[in-house]
Amino acid sequence: MAHIIVVGNEKGGAGKSTVSMHIATALVRMGHVVGVLDLDLRQKSFGRYVENRRAFLDAEGLELPTPIYRDLPTITAESLGPGENVYDQRLSAAVTGLEREVEFILIDCPGSHTRLSQVAHSLADTLVTPQNDSFVDFDLLARTDAQTNKILGPSVYSEMVWNARQLRAQAGLDPIDWVVVRNRVGAQQMHNKKKMAQAVDALAKRIGFRVAPGFSERVIFRELFPRGLTLLDLRDIGVQNLNLSNVAARQELRELVKELRLPGVNVDF
Repeated sequence: MAHIIVVGNEKGGAGKSTVSMHIATALVRMGHVVGVLDLDLRQKSFGRYVENRRAFLDAEGLELPTPIYRDLPTITAESLGPGENVYDQRLSAAVTGLEREVEFILIDCPGSHTRLSQVAHSLADTLVTPQNDSFVDFDLLARTDAQTNKILGPSVYSEMVWNARQLRAQAGLDPIDWVVVRNRVGAQQMHNKKKMAQAVDALAKRIGFRVAPGFSERVIFRELFPRGLTLLDLRDIGVQNLNLSNVAARQELRELVKELRLPGVNVDF
């Protein structure tokens, strides 16, 4: 049975698609078979990433490890049973189809609350939540007191994850391993950075997630998207001498994949 990784956060611009593509490609390059789904049916940033990769490889005559991308199948209203939801059935059919072929299924969720995202979270064995290192993003996880920064309680996204955990418990499934990834952390020991670290660590203990280091703000990520490439592909396309920023970004990816602690994965890049 495939291990399902869900990358979710109800706020756009947190780096979900970049994290998704790098995790999926890292796993494929390490010899694992990975299927991927994009639940943002409008923007399809993750889907576009994979399409860009295929187009670039075809144009250059290259072969690089690539995850198996599938669109959600079309389900007709006539095929639905009483009380069945069309989005539930589309996601279920996609996951069932991939499970026969792959070891891991990575699902990239939209930056908003949708039925598809809600159902996907209940399927997650590993939930990865990228967030920018700011209290704007943190507000989706918890409400805080403006004067003291004390955590007042979980916010809307955390409550959805809690509901997903409850559904899995009722179904007798293993609990979700929830990992919050701190992206765009400042390089300097700024006051805001310290307050963010304290707030995230306090919330982690309170509602039960692990904290992992993410990606710093780097131009390379924006440059890679049009070609569908990742940091791990640079040498294969002829970049022999990586600059210090690229080396540091590759190390960030290595540490992130290690921290996910995925079953059967030995990080060797």
